[in-house]
Amino acid sequence: MATNADDTGPKSENGFDMGDPELNRHPQPGYRMLRDSGPVVRVAGVIPSRASADAHLVGRHADVVTVLRNPDVFSSRFDAVHIGQVRPLIPLQIDPPDHAKYRKLLDPLFAPRRIALLEDRTRALVSDLVEAVADDSGCNFHAAVSEPLPSTVFLELLGLPVSRAAEFIALKDGIIRPSAPTPEERSSMVDDAGARIYAVLQEVLDERLETRQEDFISDFLDAEVDGERLTPEEVIDICYLFFLAGLDTVTASLDCMMARLALHPAERRRLADDPSVIPHAVEEMLRWETPVTAVVRVTTQDTELSGCPIAADEVVSVMLGSANTDERAWDEAASVDIDRRVNKHLAFGGGVHRCLGSHLARMELRVVLEEWHSRIPEYRVPEGVELDYSPSLRQIADLPLVW
Repeated sequence: MATNADDTGPKSENGFDMGDPELNRHPQPGYRMLRDSGPVVRVAGVIPSRASADAHLVGRHADVVTVLRNPDVFSSRFDAVHIGQVRPLIPLQIDPPDHAKYRKLLDPLFAPRRIALLEDRTRALVSDLVEAVADDSGCNFHAAVSEPLPSTVFLELLGLPVSRAAEFIALKDGIIRPSAPTPEERSSMVDDAGARIYAVLQEVLDERLETRQEDFISDFLDAEVDGERLTPEEVIDICYLFFLAGLDTVTASLDCMMARLALHPAERRRLADDPSVIPHAVEEMLRWETPVTAVVRVTTQDTELSGCPIAADEVVSVMLGSANTDERAWDEAASVDIDRRVNKHLAFGGGVHRCLGSHLARMELRVVLEEWHSRIPEYRVPEGVELDYSPSLRQIADLPLVW
């Protein structure tokens, strides 16, 4: 399928436009069109760095689960996605059986009991951020809360200097949202940002090799799996992934949730009036908004999904947002129900590569909503403002709220 210079982004043959700003704001109708088009929809020209630039979009819940649960066929290997890395990111780009040893090391660090110890510090940070704007009658929520809060929590955990947060966020954006105009320039920007992230991590790693501190990098250096310690390169490859995920995904989730609540007063009032519903609301908004819209896999062999053939070494884009709103799998799929009790959404992925930091993310999201609504229960998006969501990872860099 050919595109022209006036196109906003790659399109499938059925017209599913991955670059449409309205689709970024309200992706659910597009997801339904994708699902109705068939189990697998081929999109041309979306991955210029590969010999085959096409991708296969998988949007139905059952097929998405099949892909996520079969890493032997649908691999998360090194060439599945390029985000400036020079080696496979651990554990994301390591498939079984080697994947298991890294999860054995990392899972306890993000277990619910360990995350619970972080809640008081997180709540204090949120309280300070909210108090800083509460008397101002308005703010850019992204700049005031959703970006600084998870960035501070993450940098303290990993052991990177919080004083350099703005620098690190800019590096992260240079990879996840490169602003260069052409594909070649964007690729160069990503590689440059990646090299600078590696340099930052190497600098801190060298310091920890001299003197341990109470942070994850020190924990990684001292940890053993099956009697073996991680190499310095493995520690950096873990931290590179954490750097990108820790500085972006919770921020994007908070943006989407607060925008949703600001635009839907009944839901906002419900959370303000009854904070006990907030944990359920977090899950439902993760399902409906799905800030991380898709994850990428590469086929290791010729295969098929629901009768649709996919050749070996093809990119498969697993549309998590579509699976989370699939009427085949959900009751009242097109309705947002913040009291929904059974909510096995895929916003954190699934299978062996399910998001390592899901418990940390849930805690941060819950605490922000609790603290914000206890202090600022009435707020809205100003009249006439149309919010601009970035694609793929649905961040809102300018999220004005007034009260």
